[in-house]
Amino acid sequence: MNLVNRLNEPRFVARPGTISAGSPRAYARGSDRKPVRPTPASNCERPGLDSITGMLERMGCGWLVLSESKRLLKWNAAAETILAGCDDSDDPPSDLSAALRSLIAGVPTHFVPGSLSWIVIRNAGDRPVILDEEGVVTPDRSIILALLDRQARTGPNPQTLQKMFGLTGAETHLALRLARGDAPLEIAERTRLSRTTIRTQLASLFAKTETRRQAELVALLGRISVLP
Repeated sequence: MNLVNRLNEPRFVARPGTISAGSPRAYARGSDRKPVRPTPASNCERPGLDSITGMLERMGCGWLVLSESKRLLKWNAAAETILAGCDDSDDPPSDLSAALRSLIAGVPTHFVPGSLSWIVIRNAGDRPVILDEEGVVTPDRSIILALLDRQARTGPNPQTLQKMFGLTGAETHLALRLARGDAPLEIAERTRLSRTTIRTQLASLFAKTETRRQAELVALLGRISVLP
């Protein structure tokens, strides 16, 4: 190699305000500027009340909004249905506040203003499990109670499934039945389709959703149920 020619080759010289390829740290233009750092998630804006209740609605959960003084402000239809199902009497509860107090009676609770708490109902007559979620801030220090009935099942939007994975109508129907907990053989009997047809549709579902087992597929469908 000719060392003279090598030394005469054009070389890149970093000018003030530029970043060279070998620079160990990337700075903004100007030597007096500090490097741009990502904002920690804890400093980002917290989700608002409408976004939280809207997400719970899509998940098929009941929700109630209480004031800081524990006065009932808002609720959805799913909350009415869940509380009615937990009532031992034949008549549905006319007072949701009383129904809520009856549901959580005897369970240690401390609903913190500005927070979200999950009330998981296992079976009618059983004591619910209450989980407090930290880091949720609501306007006016209101309290959101999410009611999750383990017996109730919800499924994803059929149009969303078809748009995401390109499913046929038959594949979409099968996916919705699986999301509700139906077994493939049970679906075959109820729809009067052969087991071979259901197996073929299920194999196509696995391929299009990139899943391998039925449990994995159902878990995926459960996550997608929060989408519009």
